[in-house]
Amino acid sequence: MNRDEKREFNGKLRALAVPLALQGLLGALVGASDALMLGRLNQDSIAAVSLANQVFFVMTLFSGSITGSAGVLIAQYWGKKDYKNAGRFLAMAIRYSLAVSLVFFLATFFFPANIMRIFTNDANLISIGADYLRIVGFSYIFAVLAACFLMNMKIAGDARLSVVVSALTVSIDMILDYFLIYGKAGVPALGANGSAYSTIAVEAIALIFVYVWARRKKVVDLSIDNFTFFSKDFEKDLWHILPAMLASALSWGLSITVHNIIMGHLGSDATAAASVTSVAQELISCVSQGLAGGAGIMVGELLGAGLMDKAVRYGDRFFDVSFVNGICNAVLMAIVGPLVYIFYVLTPTAKSYLVVMLIFMAFYMFAYAYNTIYTCGVLPAGGDAKYDAVSVFFATWCFAIPAALIAAFVLKLPVLVVYIVMCLDEIVKLPFLRWHYNKHIWVKNLTREMD
Repeated sequence: MNRDEKREFNGKLRALAVPLALQGLLGALVGASDALMLGRLNQDSIAAVSLANQVFFVMTLFSGSITGSAGVLIAQYWGKKDYKNAGRFLAMAIRYSLAVSLVFFLATFFFPANIMRIFTNDANLISIGADYLRIVGFSYIFAVLAACFLMNMKIAGDARLSVVVSALTVSIDMILDYFLIYGKAGVPALGANGSAYSTIAVEAIALIFVYVWARRKKVVDLSIDNFTFFSKDFEKDLWHILPAMLASALSWGLSITVHNIIMGHLGSDATAAASVTSVAQELISCVSQGLAGGAGIMVGELLGAGLMDKAVRYGDRFFDVSFVNGICNAVLMAIVGPLVYIFYVLTPTAKSYLVVMLIFMAFYMFAYAYNTIYTCGVLPAGGDAKYDAVSVFFATWCFAIPAALIAAFVLKLPVLVVYIVMCLDEIVKLPFLRWHYNKHIWVKNLTREMD
């Protein structure tokens, strides 16, 4: 890569990755603000809501796989300047995502207590979480639809506008949380349920904002024809990517859910400490996710335009980016860790757990930078989502999860040992990444010629 191409690469990365990282950070702040205000209320509220929100997390594994798969194709068609067919894939993403959200909404509305019993056997946590789930489930529909439009907004070159959407939702969420959770200015104190109502409001506002953007963006076609359009070839293209991406997301995401189940059965102190650690992790991981999003769009557009050699040079460059990001993640964890320790109201035991969890997470986040930028960015840009699914399966389900279950329930090892064993998966995956990348399986143009 010569000097001019490096300058071009850096410019595109800044234009995409910085807004995407900021958007992710602001999105994480919505969850962090909920956790912070509930954490100041009482320990059971934050633990119950953290467990209940695993339902939304699982739903996003499905809906996120749909938008991610469609996004791969939209980015390539966008690079080809075929906006008509890009719009057809956006419509497909909306249809499938809406169907997924309706299933999860109905489950949380009619069976919230049954769902909470999956995560914990603590009666108080089940009660708080069930009430929260029955309310917050309404936000799921708004959230997945907004995510589809936000995905297209980033590909369309309006990544900075997505930051505005996220900043708006964070501000509104913090204000509503303050009034609804604690009961200020004559508003009843709703506790955890107040957080649920604020989530519905901010997701609805975000959807309205991005829908208005899509209506005004001339190259984004939201006509009825696109939503009723059906093509076996297009369905085949989407489903060529979707199963591997979904398998990867489910393997990784359900492992996080299993983590929470294990922590939930090790007591409230373990659950609360792990929940707070996950808040710090989510805040810091936004940088890696932003870089991965930028990598996917940059490489995908080059592949769609037929610039294969340049796409490979961009892919090589991201190894340097990943190393720098990994160092930054570890440093940020050292900064953010003490802050979250100060703000949350935890028992002395939970705080002792939290300190060690945060220290180990700094090492975890270094490996996370490499794995995320490539398995969620560069490789899927050319349709190669299978590697991530395979690596997650072996590192997580064949190693980390069985070892953690044995450590927790057979050997009955200390909580911190169990937690560290659970989080070894990202580190185990690291040595195999470059080997697979060098096969160049991901260097593919996935577009078709179609009117």
